[in-house]
This record gives sequence, C-alpha cells and structure tokens, in this order.
Amino acid sequence: MRAEIDAIQAKSECFNMRVIGHHDLNGHGDGMQLLKQGRYVYLAHLGTSPMALSILDVGDPTEPQLITQIPHAPNTHSHKVQIVGDILIQNQERPYFDKSVAASVPNEAGIKIYSIEKPTEPREIGNLKLPGKGVHRMWFTDGKYAHVGAMLPGIHERAYLIADISNPTNPKEAGRWWIPGTKEGEETPADWTPFDGEHFHVHGAIPHGDRSYVALVDAGMVILDISDIGKPKTISHIDWSPPFGGYAHTTLPLPGRKLVIAVDESVKYDCKEGEKRVWIIDIREERNPVIVSTCPVPQGDFCSRGLRFGPHNVHENRPGSFQSENIIFVTYYNAGLRVFDIRNQFRPEEVGYFIPPAPEGQKAPMFNDLYVDTDGLIYVTDRVKGGLYVLEYTGPKIQ
Repeated sequence: MRAEIDAIQAKSECFNMRVIGHHDLNGHGDGMQLLKQGRYVYLAHLGTSPMALSILDVGDPTEPQLITQIPHAPNTHSHKVQIVGDILIQNQERPYFDKSVAASVPNEAGIKIYSIEKPTEPREIGNLKLPGKGVHRMWFTDGKYAHVGAMLPGIHERAYLIADISNPTNPKEAGRWWIPGTKEGEETPADWTPFDGEHFHVHGAIPHGDRSYVALVDAGMVILDISDIGKPKTISHIDWSPPFGGYAHTTLPLPGRKLVIAVDESVKYDCKEGEKRVWIIDIREERNPVIVSTCPVPQGDFCSRGLRFGPHNVHENRPGSFQSENIIFVTYYNAGLRVFDIRNQFRPEEVGYFIPPAPEGQKAPMFNDLYVDTDGLIYVTDRVKGGLYVLEYTGPKIQ
C-alpha cells in the first residue's frame, strides 16, 4: 500500500495537499456521496458498477479496509447516503445516466431505511416508496426529517419533499414544495419561466433552523420558510443562469456569517457547457440575496484533459464533521480537490489543491464528492473508477 500511495503522490499535481490513503473498492470505483461515522466510511456508488453501498474501516486511514459491499436493486441506483445515529438511509432512483433504463422498465423509487446497530451489517427496517423516477439528493441530520429532491405525483419536475423518518419503520411525507409552474394545471409565473434549454427542478436542500436553502439546477436558489414543515413558503429566489452556466448543485448556508456557498455542477465533457462557478451569496437581507464574489477558477488545460471540468460539491459542514465558515473544500472533477480561504468573502483565495493521476483506463480523474473529518482528513470519491482517496491539507491552518 505504501508503494501505491507514494506512486500516486509522485504523479499528482498538488499544492498544500498530500495523499495518505487509497482504496479501489474492489474494482467498483464509481464513488458518489460518502460519510464517516466512528471508524467507518459509508460510501454510496453512482451505479455504473453493481454496487449501492461500500463500508470501509478507516481506523487506520493510511490503510482503508473494505468490509462490506451491498449491490443496488435492478434498474435502480442509490448514490446518496445519510446517517443519524444508528439509522442509515439511501435514495432509490431510476438511473439518469443510463438511457437504456426506460420509464416502462420497473425500478425502485423512494428512500430505503436501514439500522446500523451493527455498523458493518446494515439491516433494512423501512422504505418510503414513491412512484416514478424516485429520490435524488438528501439531507438528514436531526433524526426526524429528511430533506430530499424527489419526483412526486402531480408535479412534472423534481420537487422538494420533507419526509418524516422519526419512526423509521413507518416513514411518511411531512411537507412538500415545488417550483411554481411545475405542478399539473398550474400556470408558470413570468419570473419562473426557463430560458431555452434550461431545466428547472430541485436538486437538493440544506436546512438551518426554520429556513431551507434549496438548489434548483438552472433556476438558482430559493430560500424557504419551513417553520411550518407541512407548508414551506418562499422567502426569496436568486438565479444567475444565464449568463452563467447554471446547474446549481449545492447551496450551503454559513449561518454565522449570513452567507451561502452555491456550487454549480459541471455536467458535460470538455467544457461544452456554460461557465460553472462556486458563488458566495450574501443573505443578510434574506428577502434580497446578492452574489458578492466567486471562487477562483483553476487555471490550466483542463478543458482538453477529458471528462468534466468544473465544480461538483462542497464539504457540507454536517454535524459531527469538520466545521468551518472560513475555509471550504470543493471537488472539481478533473481539476481534483480545491481548497479556498473565504475569510474575505469579497476576495476568496485558493490555498490548496490535489489532482491525482488518472486511474488506469480513465482519461482523467473525476473527483466527485467529499467528507472532511474532525481531524482534518479529507475523504474523496472518484466518479468513474478511481474509488476512495484519503487526503491531508498541509497548508496554513484556517478555522
């Protein structure tokens, strides 16, 4: 293992970063969302491999050990994972990346709920079943409500579902919100009309207190009042596409600074799309959110390296993980992992990056999702075949 890590480090492009561990996930390296709890990493898969979930022992992060792999259901992928205590949930969705899985082909849709009282032996205890395509991104941290993007009956684009999982054996809907004009029979307001080629649907939501910050793909971000869980209400909406490329993936609130980090996802190869950015949004007046800056775009020949170049996700400051409102960690596909100092929100600075060599048979790395532990170690997945990387930021300490 040490020789493999040394070889990765020697062939990497890096600044204030180093690799300390790696695992190829037994050849099923299509990594997506991941979380760490205790000594274990729970890693969801995109679904291009047969797997839905891998569990690794990272008690020694330099030598990750694969313990368990669970396959996905037919015509279904489960690329997200959330954990609170001994409850683990995974999404169930028809694969959007596999055009051969037609709407007429049966798939599982909804949220599967597992007990991990035995941490390496998930046991299914509940299932919130939904019709249609299913559930995409999820946020579940309080043990009661899961905030998810889901296809719901009567709404023709992905909506925002709040699911009550307080009784994990009997989950149920608690509330919903949809983009105006996407409900059947509802007229589209002029200020919610997509430009040609745009897609307006909910990607994911991150709540804080009685507010939820919802990423809306090409429609930017909405701030919702969720003080009444059953009836979310719109407070404000901000949209930067066009002129920029859109596809808002994550909108992370930094409540102590009254800021939101909004990350646009790159979705096409070789830069054949509008420009994608990591935005800093001032929400001091939540009825009028304002973009105040953007993180520096990595410079180099990334558009010609192959696959995707651009952001995907940011470390989300989940309870129990590394917490900071001054330094952010962003996966940037073929530009690797980027670290930004945002203490001056008007002039963010890049303070670290790590780009590994392309995995064998892959044109470029595709750093996809990440989790930063309380000890500062960074667990990163590759979207295609690269598996799990464990990285360490070695630059100036920023709290």
